[in-house]
Amino acid sequence: MACCLIGCGSNQGARREQLDRAIELLGVMPGIAMRAVSRHRETRPIGGPPDQAPFLNGACLIDTELGPHDLLGVLSAVENTLHRDRTDRWGPRTLDLDILLYDQLVLDNEVVDGSALTIPHPRMTTRRFVLEPAVEIAPGLLHPLSRCSLSDLLDNISQAHLNVAIVGVPGSGAAEVAGAVADATLARLVQAPAGLPWRKRSGLPDDGDPDAAWSAALSACARPLETSTWPDDPHGTVADYWLGSHLVAAEDTLSPVALGRYTAEHAAVTAKTVTPHVAILLQASPETLAERTATASSTMIDAGAQDNPVADLVRLQDRLLARLRCGKQAGDRGPHAVVVVAADDLSRAIAEAIAAVEAAG
Repeated sequence: MACCLIGCGSNQGARREQLDRAIELLGVMPGIAMRAVSRHRETRPIGGPPDQAPFLNGACLIDTELGPHDLLGVLSAVENTLHRDRTDRWGPRTLDLDILLYDQLVLDNEVVDGSALTIPHPRMTTRRFVLEPAVEIAPGLLHPLSRCSLSDLLDNISQAHLNVAIVGVPGSGAAEVAGAVADATLARLVQAPAGLPWRKRSGLPDDGDPDAAWSAALSACARPLETSTWPDDPHGTVADYWLGSHLVAAEDTLSPVALGRYTAEHAAVTAKTVTPHVAILLQASPETLAERTATASSTMIDAGAQDNPVADLVRLQDRLLARLRCGKQAGDRGPHAVVVVAADDLSRAIAEAIAAVEAAG
């Protein structure tokens, strides 16, 4: 039996009756045993078309013998039985049932019989309307990517001054997205004061000190994030970079001995800074990166110094995703909440990033 967390929502028609009936039907389905049901909470709509009605949101915890795709089929059957009506993404709907967690399973857009499934739900870590009912019924349930409990994830987005890092390689649009998010949420905007001196194998001798340019870039970018000067106003901070990106990029650049020394320096410097509560990683296609880096200079790295700059940017982008999704380890100062946003369409990326931050409020 797998323990699964299901999110439930409705903002059309008889909202409460539809949610109650959906939970009732789900509980009598073969292979499913209902364990707990949260209270319904009214929440404002996030993203999507304007002038939507408020949602009722809740969650339920089930045990099931069904595999994840079979469970998805059951949820769709319940929705169809109750005449689900939804036409727009993030738009009004009579009923919405989502698999949030399925034990500790991780699926990344796995397609079976034309149905794609991502588990855990890719945006649940910043959504208060998801986490509050989930914590009511399963506060200690672990999120397999962040390796945090649901209670910890809710505490993470409940900070008085939320710290958001927009993470992306050159060409991803991090500066544009960060600026738009800061404007929409009235947050303080922090822009990278220095780029990364990224090169393919700098040739630093094994007995040498870490490249001075790397140290200077780290120091400059850490200064606006220091805990000693961190504000406490309620509007939050949005930065267009993440200090963890420095270390990921350095791993591709410095010699082993130099990297070891830089890693120690990086740990010492970042220990005096505020860790992002939320990281929004912008993921762009190779074609988009090639077009944008060819027409605009970037302050993050010197992409022109690469033998194959687009391939190197794609590799760095993949490694940033892997690092952000690897979960919290002992001594790790990475963010608890990570949201991946497609960045080929910049206006849509901005809308998704704003929605992710607003959903935490």
